[in-house]
Amino acid sequence: MKQFMEIEGRQMAYLDEGQGQVLLFGHSYLWDSAMWAPQVAALKGQYRCIVPELWGHGDSDRLPDGPCTLTTLARDHLALLDALGIDECVLVGLSIGGMWGVELANMAPARLKGLVLMDSFVGLEPQITCERYLGMLAMIEQLGTIPAPIVEQVAPLFFANQPDAALLADFTARLAAWPADKITAMVAVGRSFVTREDRIDWLEEITVPALVMTGCEDKARPVLEGYLMAEVLGCPFKEIPAAGHISSLENPAFVNQALAAFLADR
Repeated sequence: MKQFMEIEGRQMAYLDEGQGQVLLFGHSYLWDSAMWAPQVAALKGQYRCIVPELWGHGDSDRLPDGPCTLTTLARDHLALLDALGIDECVLVGLSIGGMWGVELANMAPARLKGLVLMDSFVGLEPQITCERYLGMLAMIEQLGTIPAPIVEQVAPLFFANQPDAALLADFTARLAAWPADKITAMVAVGRSFVTREDRIDWLEEITVPALVMTGCEDKARPVLEGYLMAEVLGCPFKEIPAAGHISSLENPAFVNQALAAFLADR
């Protein structure tokens, strides 16, 4: 069941399940806490799983006042940890969850006991995709909704080449029905990662145990990007078979096993 915490004058929704060492999960852009459901189910017997929802996503409120950047997103997630009295955690971030996760690691290194980056990249967004995404976001902002042609372009980017029909249909329907009062926040969060600064050098400073994983058919964040980050981190890299960008849902058995093994080594 979702709980709510006031952060920067807004209500942030989050799940808090299980007991033990804290795992902080960061979900993908355009998704919500439900994309971590298989991992929470598998791990909450041994760990305390905290799964916040980004501003404008899931049941979280619209944006706090001021600019929205990966740094402010990291700050807001740190504020949630503070409010819950959590001193340290292992961060598991997928896509934008990994991007603000690395910001958090830089901002408060003592708070992290481990870092798992999935289907993510903290270097610059390639110029071609950057311009394409910014164009889409501008159109969504102008229309106040996600129009059908954009839904049709965007939805397949999140899945393997042969997507699970039910997952794809559910995601497509949610994009089309995005609440009008949360469009502004969703667009701002999108711009925060599309225009991000290059943080690859920051990975060299991270000394906690780390793991990088990428779906072998990830269209949004190719395997090569994950391999590059693992090389800089000096940590293992795993290709997740039969998965695209939302690997936590596309191959939960592989992801759960990899996370359990990584955590057991801590």
